[in-house]
Amino acid sequence: MTGEKLERAIRAGEKILEPKYALPLITFIAAFFRLIPLRYHYLFGYDPYFHLAYVEESLKAGRWVDFLTIAGGPWGFLIKNFHPLGLWMTPAYVYKVLSVFGVSIYDAFRITPVIFGVLTVLFFYLSMLNLYGKREAFFSALFLSVMFGHIFRSSANYYRGDNYMLFWYSVALYGISLALTKTRRAWRYRRFAFYLIPAFASGLASIFWQAYYPMFVFLIGNAVFLAFGAFILRKDRYLADAAALTLSTAFGALIANWLGGRFGYGMLGGDRWLARKTAEKLGIELGRIKDVYLLVHLRYLVPLTLLGIAVLFLISKPVKERRKRLPLAVLIAFSGALVLFMRFTVLKDLSSGFGIFGQHPILETVHPSFGDLWMAFSVLIFLCPFFALRFIPGNVRLSDFLLLGFVAPGFYMLYTWTRFLFIGSLAVAAAAGLGLISLHDLLHAKLESRLSTRKLSAVLLALLILVPAVSAGFGFREIYDERPVINDHWVQALTWLGENSNENDIILTWWDHGHWVTYYARRSPIVQGGPSRWLALYYLGKINKNQLMARGIDYVIVSYDTVLKFGSVLETANVSGAGYALVILPLVSRFGTLLFERDGYRIIAQPGERWKVIVNINGNSFSPREAFLEYRNSLAGLPLQSEKIGNAYVYMNLNYGYAVLMSEKTFNTTLARLMFTNEYPSYYRLVYSDGGYIKIFRFEHPNVVVTSENGSVVLRFTNATGTGLGILGYLDNGTLVFRKWYPVKGEEEFILPNDMNGSVVVRYTYVRKRTVLDRGVFRIDEFVTDTSR
Repeated sequence: MTGEKLERAIRAGEKILEPKYALPLITFIAAFFRLIPLRYHYLFGYDPYFHLAYVEESLKAGRWVDFLTIAGGPWGFLIKNFHPLGLWMTPAYVYKVLSVFGVSIYDAFRITPVIFGVLTVLFFYLSMLNLYGKREAFFSALFLSVMFGHIFRSSANYYRGDNYMLFWYSVALYGISLALTKTRRAWRYRRFAFYLIPAFASGLASIFWQAYYPMFVFLIGNAVFLAFGAFILRKDRYLADAAALTLSTAFGALIANWLGGRFGYGMLGGDRWLARKTAEKLGIELGRIKDVYLLVHLRYLVPLTLLGIAVLFLISKPVKERRKRLPLAVLIAFSGALVLFMRFTVLKDLSSGFGIFGQHPILETVHPSFGDLWMAFSVLIFLCPFFALRFIPGNVRLSDFLLLGFVAPGFYMLYTWTRFLFIGSLAVAAAAGLGLISLHDLLHAKLESRLSTRKLSAVLLALLILVPAVSAGFGFREIYDERPVINDHWVQALTWLGENSNENDIILTWWDHGHWVTYYARRSPIVQGGPSRWLALYYLGKINKNQLMARGIDYVIVSYDTVLKFGSVLETANVSGAGYALVILPLVSRFGTLLFERDGYRIIAQPGERWKVIVNINGNSFSPREAFLEYRNSLAGLPLQSEKIGNAYVYMNLNYGYAVLMSEKTFNTTLARLMFTNEYPSYYRLVYSDGGYIKIFRFEHPNVVVTSENGSVVLRFTNATGTGLGILGYLDNGTLVFRKWYPVKGEEEFILPNDMNGSVVVRYTYVRKRTVLDRGVFRIDEFVTDTSR
């Protein structure tokens, strides 16, 4: 590069750093990366389908339904025990605004995460601009814009609640930055009003996501490190800012508690089992403050922080030397942490959710590997250590301490769970952005006397261009490679199920796919959103038909996707893997002889009057005990030539080009019998099959079908062998207002009473003496319009 071109490049770079250019550029980049998934019609993952189903059902009803009967199995699902309403109100209002332009609720839901993801980036940029300057703000915000760790959970088609928490924290950080940077005399006291921004932001964050608590952890961390920074740097007047910020979190906690009674509490609030369990572990009782974290925050964290700030203020008068202040600050910090952990010894289990998530960990609740960190942040993880250069004596600023308030807990969260890669992305963006500028300045100082001005400028310019470019390249690749988990096979199968089943039918499918059932079939899955040992045991053949009836199961779904998760089934069931084996092999040749092969496993099948099927495992050949072939609309066992027989079973599918090699123990599981054979108990009836990807079975048993006739709700009994019917009536908020048992021996139908004390939701139990034959739940207003009756 010639000197003239280099000079022009430097001038262009300086121009880009100007906020009037930087802000729109960063906005465009952030939006572009997050809109890439719009190339797919389907949503990503599983949870977004539940959220969209609830929004659609509530919009259809004209109110925010609390008791949802298309989720939660035969008991239904109380929304107030899940997320606060803000999570669903937001896309609903986005839809109402955009609907005038012809935007559907589906598309409004898809783009809502992008709106708040981009806003997070913008407020983060403005915060860093106030706290540091143009360079630090530009690169920190640019890194947040292009890192996959933040893009994924703020992108189109993937709707998650933590996106809102990070947005509200960026708003709060912006308010703090305004308070700290309004230094003119006219703002001497008025600037403290800006601390109302983090107060309201933290309070409002509580109604958008059930696990919003890191918001308060970050803010109290900001206050603590701001106090220590003010003390160590001898900027004692900013101790008042630390106190004001601490008090703002107390005000925010009170707002959150008030809003919880109107929009729903977080996961540690209200009468949830997790709130009760955590309160018990922490040894506290809830009263007016109805959330465990908010109570701990108000009763312990705020007073302890204010006490620490007061101690720093008192000793700041006699202790003036910086070298003496640092060890005192460390001593006070250690003492505060010791007091906290002595009061709550259970905090040692914080990283495992107080042990609650230890039994059935999922991908989101395990420690991230280096591969996870690389996927989320790529080269930026190597820039983060250079953030430490900010704390070299003579370079450190008060804002560096302030940022430690979310950088330190953010890095701890990165270590804890993969779920927190998104929340920790703000810490990585700040540390990497500041680390890059610190490295740039260090290289400039070290190389200035060794290189010519032209060479030095070229090196530094390359650093500032290559690192963001490489980071953007990795981020683009990751989000571009993302695919929806759901596919046409699932949509067609579940749409069919919704059109060919009763509204009160209960569906059994692997828990990952439960939310899809809720959305596409508008039926209630037995399990969704979290692992179930009972469900895993069912697929392994360890659950009998009486247990299915007791849970009201009407349909069972088996799928290729569940087969792929067979290892997870075993792990979730918590059974020994001894004797279980399953390998899926792709079809590599079908000319004359069928050949399936992968990683040392091979199946060779030669058609004939008696098929010759050979299994080869690392050079050892034998014939399976049984083999099944599925092609077009036919599934049948094959007559085999009698040769050396091994303890193996084979299923071959020519519709989708795969084969399954399994052990006898695996072959005899319910999953394998239903998916790979036509040999299963007579109480299963195949009602839907696409030839080897998804199969739906009707579970034949004495059943209840809910219908409406002449303005009344009628419960019809098929295979009417029951003797009693239990009816429970609930208000929409889950309050039980009606309970009665009716004798129905010899009856084929039951008309629901008109007077049920205002019930809008009914749970029923159909029994033969003490044996439950069927169970379910439905909303009365789904069958009759007059619920007062």
